[in-house]
Order: sequence, then C-alpha cells, then structure tokens
Amino acid sequence: MTDDILKQIKVGEVSEMQFKERILDKYDIGCELVAFSNAHGGKLIIGVKDKTGEVNALSYSEVQETTNLLSDIASENVVPSILIKVETVAVEDGSLVVATIKEGPNKPYHDNKGIVWIKNGADKRKVFDNAELAEMMTDCGSFAPDEAVVRSATINDLDTYTIKTFLGNRFERVLEKKGLTGDAFTEASIDTICSAIAKGHDCEKILRNLRFIRPDGTLTVAAILLFGKYTQRWIPVMTAKCICFAGNSIGGKVFRDKVNDADMEGNLLHQYNTIMDFFTRNLHNIQVGNEFNSIGKLEIPYSSLVEFTVNSLVHRSLNLKAPVRIFIFDNRIEIHSPGALPNGLTIDDIKDGTSMPRNMFLFNNAIYLLPYTGVGSGITRALDEGINVAFTNNDKTQEFVITIWREESSHASDHDTLTMHHDTNHNTTEEDYNTFNGDNDTQPRYPETKREPLTKKQKDIVNFCSVPRTSREILERAGVVYHTKNITKYISSLVSAGYLQMTNPDKPTASNQKYKKANKLKEGTEKVITIQSTLQRN
Repeated sequence: MTDDILKQIKVGEVSEMQFKERILDKYDIGCELVAFSNAHGGKLIIGVKDKTGEVNALSYSEVQETTNLLSDIASENVVPSILIKVETVAVEDGSLVVATIKEGPNKPYHDNKGIVWIKNGADKRKVFDNAELAEMMTDCGSFAPDEAVVRSATINDLDTYTIKTFLGNRFERVLEKKGLTGDAFTEASIDTICSAIAKGHDCEKILRNLRFIRPDGTLTVAAILLFGKYTQRWIPVMTAKCICFAGNSIGGKVFRDKVNDADMEGNLLHQYNTIMDFFTRNLHNIQVGNEFNSIGKLEIPYSSLVEFTVNSLVHRSLNLKAPVRIFIFDNRIEIHSPGALPNGLTIDDIKDGTSMPRNMFLFNNAIYLLPYTGVGSGITRALDEGINVAFTNNDKTQEFVITIWREESSHASDHDTLTMHHDTNHNTTEEDYNTFNGDNDTQPRYPETKREPLTKKQKDIVNFCSVPRTSREILERAGVVYHTKNITKYISSLVSAGYLQMTNPDKPTASNQKYKKANKLKEGTEKVITIQSTLQRN
C-alpha cells in the first residue's frame, strides 16, 4: 500500500485524492469529507503539503490525534454522518494518515452550517442549484423526477391518440380477449378501451391506477413526457435540438438542415419520430449487393440509431435544464444526452449490457410507446452492428455523448441549398471580401495587386466547395447546364484565381476529379491574379 500511496502523491491532487499537511481546521476537513461523499468518494491523505506534494510525516502522537479527529469530524461535521476508513502508512521519518471516503448513499450531504459541497476537479465548490441537488437525490434513489408533479397541467393536456397507442400495447392480450383488435380497436373510443381493460374505468381512472395522475389530481412528469400534446409548454427543456452541419466543426456557420423548435414540440413519441426522420433525410443510403438497382441501406444501421435515440430520450437527466442535442457532421454523428451515467455506471458496464435506468417509472412505461429491445441489450446489440462508435461520460459538463463515425466515402454531399444560422450576415458586401466567411486563412494574399471582389454566386461556389465537389455538382449549384463553357466560367477561373484547387491536380481530366476550397497561398507570391470580367457580370 505504501508504494501505491507514494506513487499517487507524485501524481498530485486529483478529484479523488486530496492532501493536507495537518488538520488545523475541523470545519475545512468536514467540507472535504462532504464533497467526497457527494461525488464518487476518494482519499484524504494527512501528512502531505497540498501545494507542493512534499511529504511531512506525522509523529506517533500526531497519528493518534489525527485518527481521532477524523472520526469525530465524520460524525459531527458531516450531515448525515458518514463512516470512513482510516489507515496509517509508514514512510520515512514517520507515518501518513489515509482516510478513505465512499460515495454516500444519502445525498446530498452538507456541513454543519447546512452548505452542500461537491468535488470540482482537485478542489471543491458549493452547490446552490436545485437541479444539481435534485440530481444527487435521484442518484441515491431518494427522489424520482419522472414521478414529480407538473403544476396546472390537466388530463385535457394529454393526447388521446398516444394514450390509445400506449394502452393498446400494454394491454394487448386483455384487449384481444375482448375482441378489440385491428379496426375494432381503431374505431373504439378511449373510454370503451379503458372499460374493456377494467370494467367501469374511464381514461382518467386508468391513468390514476397507472400512477400517471397523482392522488391530488395533478399530472406527473412521466405523463406529460409520454402523452403530452404540447410537452414543452409545461417542461420547456424536455426537447431535442437537431442540426446537420456543413463540415466537421460545431462552431460552423453553415448547416444543411435544422429541425425547428416548433417541429420538435410534442411528447417523446413525436420527438423520436422527428429525430429518426432527421437522420434518414440527412444520412446516405449505400448500395447493398452487386446489382446496380439493389436495395440500399442507411450508412449507419437504422437499428443502432433507434437504440441510441431512445436511450438519449428516456435515460436523460430530468433534473438538468438542457435539451438532448443531435449533430450530424461530415465525418460523424454526435448525440448529447443531459446527465452523466447514473448510479456509478461506467462505459464498460453499459458495453457489457449492464442497465440501471435513471428514470425507472418513465422507462417501464416508455417501452410500450418507443422501440424496445430489452434491458441492457440495446447498446450491445448496436455494437454488434460493427459501427465505429465512442462513448464519453463527462462528469464535469454533466452529459453523456455518443459519437458515431461515418465512413470516408459517406461524407456529406451537397444539398440544393445550404442554410445559414440566424445570426449569420447574408448581406456580404464587396467591401467585406477579405473577411467573407470569417476565414482569412483561406483567402490568398497578393500585396500591391488590386483584386476585383467576388460576386455572391462565386462566393457561394467557394463556400460550397468546403467539401470536395464534382464539376457537375458545382454547376448544378450555380444553376447552369453542364457545358464546357460553364466549367471554364464557374470552375476553371476560380481555380486559376486560387480560390479553388483540384483534389487530383496531377490528372486534371481524371474522372474522379473534384474541387475544394483552396488553402492559403504562400506570402510573397508574384503571381498576378485577375478574374475574368465576364464573371463579374454574373
């Protein structure tokens, strides 16, 4: 143990290890124990200078005093009190005292002044945000956010069709016995279906029995998420943001597709369908088999996208005020779900099929509306598809990120138009030439050479070629027919001017030739560039 501790000391303080030379302030030590208990536990080592990591060993009497102090602090300065494991480690000239603190089962813990502390890297910070406190309580099972009340919402705010779908799936066998299948089920009223499930029950009574409606008549969060007509009216953050970027940067100004907030408004079933539509219209279909007309399939297996989407919607933190975010880039897909993995789960755990749903009540009922493959098996099933996927569990930003890498050949091709962010200036003037697109590095510099500015169409073509394009794609973008003179006018001239470059410059006439936005030319070039005046008239 001694060797391990000394190795850890050399590394320095981290989130799960704190140094103190001596116990000089019982309150300060209590705050450290609180922070460890509210996080994932850790070790507090007494006898090491926290600034330098230099060992200043304790004497025999100091060890005895420190051991007693730590026990007293754990019971008196931490609320609720905790049990800690205290050990001594022999080092040169004395000993170190090592206190091991486990992650607490009764979060949130606070000091004897009522302040909640949590680890913040190697340091600690106070917690005042109710959402963060609720997340701690959710982790230890003392609070169920999916069963919390939604004030002012009534049964009239729920969608009858979605409730019908839910009941049809959940009570399928019961309804079959009553002859309510197929057209008979479709044509039956919601109250007829409820009465068939339980004699004398209407929709409200069924939902009460299923705990979607609380005893006081208020609706639960789960009810609004699963059946709400306008879910975001009551819980604005329970939505998803979907953007398909041109390029590979989240800071990009240009995107190919974006789902408007109004289109995403609705319950989880509606959100799921909207997200899957977003995927299918922005990802490529690839040929299956050798025949030219063989049926294509989505470049990322549809079943994997289903699993990842359902997980992001159902297993997200309901306490954090953040939406699910889904980004499509040329080289990858990112799915950001609010909340780090709950209940001490690790990435290896979920890869192995371990499941500990954060929102148990929501999960147990969502399976009757959303595609369901089985507890813990969905991720492993997706991984069996052979996709290139990475998982990131970020405790600092409190989110779980799924990154799915696209094949090189699947990089995004052009759409008829690229859409600009609402805060992007569409009215780029000729005077703005040197800064157009906000990227001077892509613009060649020619000192003492007066250059005529690009037209809007030329600028659009250059930006369009941020991703390599064929000549046919470029001319389609320009809105002209595929003809030699148009190739010269709209492509060759921009290549000569240094705005575009060939992907295969050694073979200009190659069948696979494409054109991309040129890199910055070297300073001091003496090449004088003049764009044909005919281009400026277009």
